Amino acid sequence: MSRTIISVNNLVKNYGSFQAVKGISFHVNEGEIFGLLGPNGAGKSTTLEIIETLRSKTSGEVIVDGLNLDKQPGEIKKIIGVQLQSSGYYPGLNLLQLIDLFNGLYNKSVDSMELLEMVNLKDKAKSKLKQLSGGQKQRFSIATTLINDPKIIFLDEPTTGLDPQARRSLWELVKNIREKGTTVIITTHYMDEAEYLCDRVAIIDQGKIIAMDTPDKLIDDLINSGFDRPKEMKLANLEDVFINKTGHSLRE
Repeated sequence: MSRTIISVNNLVKNYGSFQAVKGISFHVNEGEIFGLLGPNGAGKSTTLEIIETLRSKTSGEVIVDGLNLDKQPGEIKKIIGVQLQSSGYYPGLNLLQLIDLFNGLYNKSVDSMELLEMVNLKDKAKSKLKQLSGGQKQRFSIATTLINDPKIIFLDEPTTGLDPQARRSLWELVKNIREKGTTVIITTHYMDEAEYLCDRVAIIDQGKIIAMDTPDKLIDDLINSGFDRPKEMKLANLEDVFINKTGHSLRE
């Protein structure tokens, strides 16, 4: 059994009289890809931001790799990587300069070209962020989460707006990161993405966890409850056709 690397117990977040997170509890195992799913406003982003030390909680307990959020937030920051949106980077710097900047912030010295090669951006090393495609920006954003060699990375809807090739490429990148031993916490609105990537998912609605298990188990439980899909599912979908006809290679 993998050890627990994140433990959330009875987490509550209030904004005045509004309760955004209503006493949720869950754990994340070391080395797994864990998905937080839910409609807009469900409380998943608030939950992530609390674990990331970016937002205060009202009550409850959060433990990250044995570190208590209330007592050791600075130590937690040292072992996590948080994906930034493209607006969070200096637009006038190229990718190598941005990595050097992060090296300074983290007091690290990663091999910039090796990092860019890992995310298939070596040929864009001298390009500025604004010159990149959407998929390239997302891959670079994920690369920057790895600079401080984190034990855990947080990805917030990383494939939103990407074309099918870029989306599949990013899926493989996330899998490769996990294979190196990093724990991944991801939010997504794409259920096929969660089903493909996640070892386990928690579905949050109106501030509460309403279901949590492996994707396969949740699907099987729904089928066993008597659920009957009105249209028979085929062994492939239209995205599979698109990828098969146009290839997996990125068009950038």
